[in-house]
Amino acid sequence: MKQLNFSRKILLLLLGSIAVTLISAFIFLHFSYRDLYLTTVRESVEYQGQRTASHYHSGELSEEIIEKIHWYNVVSEYEVLVADNLDELNTSFPYQIGDERLIEEADRAFLESGRSIMKEGYVEAFNREVIGAVYPITDGTSPVGYIYIFVPLEGLAQVFGSSIPWLIGMALVFFLLISLLVNQIRKSLFKPLLAIQDFSKSVSMGSYRQRLEVRQLDEIGQVSQALNQMTQTLEVEEERKKEFLSNIVHEVRTPLTYIQGYTERLKKAPEAEKEVLLSTIESEVGRMNRLLSDLVELNRLQENQLTFDLQPIVAAELLYETLGLFSILAKERGLTFEIEADEEVIMLQDEKRLQQVFYNVIENAVKYSPENSVIQILLKEVKDSVQIEVVNEAPQLTKAEKKRIGERFYRADRDRNRKTGGTGLGLAIVKEIVRVQGGQWLIDADVDQLFTVRIMLPKEGMAQ
Repeated sequence: MKQLNFSRKILLLLLGSIAVTLISAFIFLHFSYRDLYLTTVRESVEYQGQRTASHYHSGELSEEIIEKIHWYNVVSEYEVLVADNLDELNTSFPYQIGDERLIEEADRAFLESGRSIMKEGYVEAFNREVIGAVYPITDGTSPVGYIYIFVPLEGLAQVFGSSIPWLIGMALVFFLLISLLVNQIRKSLFKPLLAIQDFSKSVSMGSYRQRLEVRQLDEIGQVSQALNQMTQTLEVEEERKKEFLSNIVHEVRTPLTYIQGYTERLKKAPEAEKEVLLSTIESEVGRMNRLLSDLVELNRLQENQLTFDLQPIVAAELLYETLGLFSILAKERGLTFEIEADEEVIMLQDEKRLQQVFYNVIENAVKYSPENSVIQILLKEVKDSVQIEVVNEAPQLTKAEKKRIGERFYRADRDRNRKTGGTGLGLAIVKEIVRVQGGQWLIDADVDQLFTVRIMLPKEGMAQ
C-alpha cells in the first residue's frame, strides 16, 4: 500500500477543509430555508388566515365581504380565494397540490365542522412549492363560506439571492486564509522535518557533532531539542567508549608486555632468578584478573544486575574491621587515621558491598596521601541516611584532577606509572554502588591541599 507523504497529507487537509466548509455552507442554507423560511411562512399564513376569517364570523358571505377579501388579496403578499362552498373553492383553485386536489373528501368533514386545514406541496402550474390554508367563515354556528390563503414559495436562490455573493466572498477569503496558513505550516514544519530527516541519517552513520537549529520551542522545536540532547549524550558516550577502549588496551597491554619480557628473561635466566621472575609473572597475572573482575562488577552495577543481601549491620564495627586491613601499609608510610564514628549506627545493608565502599575509599586515600600525613574518617547518621566522609591531604593534585577521580580507569598519576598500583576502577565501583542504592556521591575539590570524598547511603536499605 502506497504511503502518503506529509505534504500530501497537508494538501488533503486543505482540500478536506474546503469541502467541509462548502458542505457546512450548503447544510446551513438548507437548514435556514427548510426550518426558518418555511416555518416562518407557515406561521404567517396561519396567522393571516385566522385573522382574515375572524373578521367575517357572522352573517352570510355577502358581496361586500367578498369585495373586501379581494381587496385584501390585491394589497397583501398572499393569494386569497373565497367561495360559498368547497366545490366552488376547488373550482377557483383547480390545480393539483402535489398529487391531490385542494379539497379532498377527507378534508370536507374537518372544514364543515369549522376546523381549518393546511395544504402544502408542489404546484406544476406555478412551478413552485405552495403553502396555504383553508379556513371556514362561520355565522357563529356553521360555515357560510371558505377562504383559501396561500403563498407560492420562493426558491433557495431567490430567498438567499442577496446573500450568495457574500457567501462566495467569504468562501474565497477562507480559502485564501487556509492557503496562507498551509504555506506557513509548510515553511515552519516541512523545512525542520527535512532537517530532522537529514540529521537522523547523519547520526545513524555515526556523526554526533552535528546539531539541529532550534528557532522556536513548538512541538518540532522540542523534538529537535530532544534530538540534540540525545546526540550530545551519544557523542559523550562515544568519547567514553573510545577512552574506555584506549584505557583497557593500555591496562591490558602493560602487564602483557611485562609478562612477555619476564618470560623471555625466564628462558635465559639462571635457576636463582627464575623464582623471582615467576613470582613477578604471577603478580602481573593476578593484576589482570583483578582488572577483569573489577570490569565485570562495574558493568553489572551499571546494568543494575547485582543483587543486594540486606541485613542489619553495625557500621562502625565494619569500618574498624576494614581499617585494620590497612594498618601495615599505613604504618610503613607514616599515615595516621583520625576516626569519628557513631558506634550506635545500624544500617540495613549488604555487608560485602558496604565493606567494598569503605575499602575502596580508604585505599584511595592511603595511596594518594603524602607520607606522614593524616587521614580523617567520619561516620554519622544524618536523618534517614548515613554519611561516610574520608578526607586526606593531596597537595600534588589539581582541582580538575580531583573532580575526575572516580571516573572509570582515571588515575591521578600523570605518567600512569605503576607506583600506586590499582586498576583505576575502585572509586568508579563505589560510585555505582551508591547510585544503585539511591545514595549521593560528592567529591569536594575546593580546598587545594585536601581531597574529600563524601557519601550518603540510605540507612534502611535501598532508597525507593
